[in-house]
Amino acid sequence: MSSPHLLPETLAPEIASYAISPTPGPSPASSAIEQSQALHRIRILNGWANQPIRPGARVLELGCGQGTCTQALGVAVGATGHVDAVDPAPSDYGSPFTLGEAQAHLLRGPLGARIAFHCADPVAFLQSSAADPAARWDVAVLAHCIWYFASAEVLAGVLGALRGRVDVVCVAEYALRASEPAAVPHVLAALAATGGSDSTANIRTPLSPRAVKAVAARAGWRLQGEDMVVPDAALSDGFWEAAAVVADDIEAEGTGEFERVGMAAARDATVAAVELVGGVKNVRTMDVWVATLVE
Repeated sequence: MSSPHLLPETLAPEIASYAISPTPGPSPASSAIEQSQALHRIRILNGWANQPIRPGARVLELGCGQGTCTQALGVAVGATGHVDAVDPAPSDYGSPFTLGEAQAHLLRGPLGARIAFHCADPVAFLQSSAADPAARWDVAVLAHCIWYFASAEVLAGVLGALRGRVDVVCVAEYALRASEPAAVPHVLAALAATGGSDSTANIRTPLSPRAVKAVAARAGWRLQGEDMVVPDAALSDGFWEAAAVVADDIEAEGTGEFERVGMAAARDATVAAVELVGGVKNVRTMDVWVATLVE
């Protein structure tokens, strides 16, 4: 018998409809992309042990970006729940829509009363609200954001600041694992596209599940449950990232010879893997690790 707190996958079109779209309206292609993203978020939520994202829950989402996961969280917590969504990026960041535009669109829609966006560093946000007895949540969510942190120390700081403030931490991040052979190029592309702590690259700290669990343990959290989500072929993230690496000769300025050789090798490996699957159009998205942590 399925849990009553599972979010039905049939809600993907509704969740997708809350996203900002081009004027005068979404095209069939853009609608398909949003629905695949919504379905992926539903499967992430349903993959977390004991389904902690339930009606009435107070959720703190860290690294919310434009709100792709926020939409699913807003539907899952229902009219009696609330989502505080935090991201440090400025409102004018992002394309074709900025974070400010995407977030404002969500707030004007049916989910607006359930969501509050905060432009703030996650640790600073938690520290600034530490004295407020109401600043406590049932669940903290880190969904597809850890790889964008500047270092593992940043993750440790976030997890340390969450202690005593939430009952459970829900994590979803790429697993550096490819159950589908066509997802191997995505794994290689992610490593090829990784920048250092001072980089402006999107991927900065591609921690594996093992590495995240080690950081969490040092921060005082233990693993409650974990699973893997194998994305559908329709999810385009793997295609996007592999295509970007194949199209760009990676040659970072200011790095040493060792780094340049390593980056060039990673790109060449990505190109070779893409060729083996018949081109970037056939690249799938790698597996996603989902885990719940408790103190």
